Amino acid sequence: MEKVVLKATKRTVTGKQVSQLRRQGLLPGVVYGHKIEPTPITLEAHSTGLILPRLTSSSIVTIDLEGKQIPALVREKQKNYIKNIYTHIDFQAVSLTEKLRTAVSIHFFGVAPAVKEYQAAIVTNMEEIEVEALPNDLPERIEIDLSKLTNLGDAVHVRDLVLPASVTVLTDGNEVVVVATATKEEAEATETVEGIEPALSVERGKKEEEK
Repeated sequence: MEKVVLKATKRTVTGKQVSQLRRQGLLPGVVYGHKIEPTPITLEAHSTGLILPRLTSSSIVTIDLEGKQIPALVREKQKNYIKNIYTHIDFQAVSLTEKLRTAVSIHFFGVAPAVKEYQAAIVTNMEEIEVEALPNDLPERIEIDLSKLTNLGDAVHVRDLVLPASVTVLTDGNEVVVVATATKEEAEATETVEGIEPALSVERGKKEEEK
């Protein structure tokens, strides 16, 4: 992803008066973290609102705070979903030379053959994993191809994820990320068949003895 720079100014307005800033087309926020005291800021609402949806929990952005360049992660995005506008943003300042721990989101793509062949249900158990890396080494997201799930029971574990050597995965490697499993209907059908077969065998046995 290309370098993202968000221009910001220090904010003195707080409390209920912040709503006045929103009416002026400004987006309130705060930046805190590495070598910086929690600082209220404002950003241009429209341009920032176009950029924020593209950012993940591991995206590094540069906050241009009145000429001072601050590398940061987006930590919280508050949004009014009725009006479809952001109302407040939290940024965590980071050091580009110090490793940090953060969550990296998972993106699933492709179609699992197990769905077509066995009417499998694809169950996702997690949407992100925790990693440790230098900020600039953080992947934007982790891509998982569902076409690898060909049979019932096929799964992708955390240990199966391929990440750069510079990234250390902190989530337990035995955790299941996604699995192809039988649907409730399929499982019930299997149980029914398995329950009937022994009864039929016994009945056949009795008939054979009578003969």
